[in-house]
Amino acid sequence: MIAIARFELPLSQATDFRAELEAVKAVLAEATGFLSGTIGQNLDEPTLWVLTTEWENVGSYRRALSSTRAKLEAIPVLARAIDEPGAYE
Repeated sequence: MIAIARFELPLSQATDFRAELEAVKAVLAEATGFLSGTIGQNLDEPTLWVLTTEWENVGSYRRALSSTRAKLEAIPVLARAIDEPGAYE
């Protein structure tokens, strides 16, 4: 399954935000079932960002988000995502 989180923030925050997304990806990458992750900044609208992760299954993804470390380090960043469905088969 694929999880997509999109973000919009001022260009002045880009450097710090990339570092935050890298930290989120690192936390998620430690979870069982994590296959890959990609961070991207939109080429046409540089205020838009995406974190895409691939998982063995939806259960792996949900367990990863419910870990203590994810709740402390990843969820505060992911909570800033654009409010839209992000889980895909």
